Amino acid sequence: MEDLIVTRCSKVHRIYVLGGRGTCCSDDPRLPGGRHPLAEGGTSSPQSSTTTIPQQIVVEGDAKVDMVVLVYPGVNCDVKLDVHLVGEGAEANIYGAYVCGGDEKVKITVDMHHKVPHCNSRQLFKGIAGGRSRVDFYGKIIVAQDAQKTEAYQENHNILLSEDAKVDTKPQLEIYADDVKCSHGATIGRLNEEEQFYMRSRGISLEDAKVLQMISFIAPVLENIQDEAQRESIAAEFESDIRNIIRGL
Repeated sequence: MEDLIVTRCSKVHRIYVLGGRGTCCSDDPRLPGGRHPLAEGGTSSPQSSTTTIPQQIVVEGDAKVDMVVLVYPGVNCDVKLDVHLVGEGAEANIYGAYVCGGDEKVKITVDMHHKVPHCNSRQLFKGIAGGRSRVDFYGKIIVAQDAQKTEAYQENHNILLSEDAKVDTKPQLEIYADDVKCSHGATIGRLNEEEQFYMRSRGISLEDAKVLQMISFIAPVLENIQDEAQRESIAAEFESDIRNIIRGL
């Protein structure tokens, strides 16, 4: 597995899709859906998924990486991201969304290393877990002693659709510098019944109300897909999968 090195003053935008129309990885948001040539042998099946997501990402000075990782229903995966900001002015933004409706096992691990001053990072992962699925999220921000003026934020938010689904989330901060802005947070909850009541009082069916809630929930992740056509295509596929999950409840 090759590392991703974002060289000085460059920008990289990547989208990794596990499941759905097929595992794909794209540096070009103008190429929606299907297998992208950059997938380099990634495969997808109802039981498992492998992809060429780089395990180690190195971001050099004044460079920026934006990465979106999407996990569709029916996929088991173990995603590990080890991100190193090694040059001043480096920036890394990692976004992820996962939807599970059966007995999937999804594990996501992100280690964000701030090694030098004046670097920024943001992590936002949002997921929906139903059926007997199991989701594990482990995120850590590590700020070195010399990495002053760091800004680093990490969020993981989840919705449970069933009593048997389980989410284990563990965000962490490991800070050795004293002039930083860092935060982390995690939530696990259920669909808001008051919102459903409000929508139903205006003629929206219960199924559509739940779909709207869940699509709105993962929308902040999908908004980071730069190409509008690709973003809409992915959102529509997630909506279809979510609707199928709701009908099976």
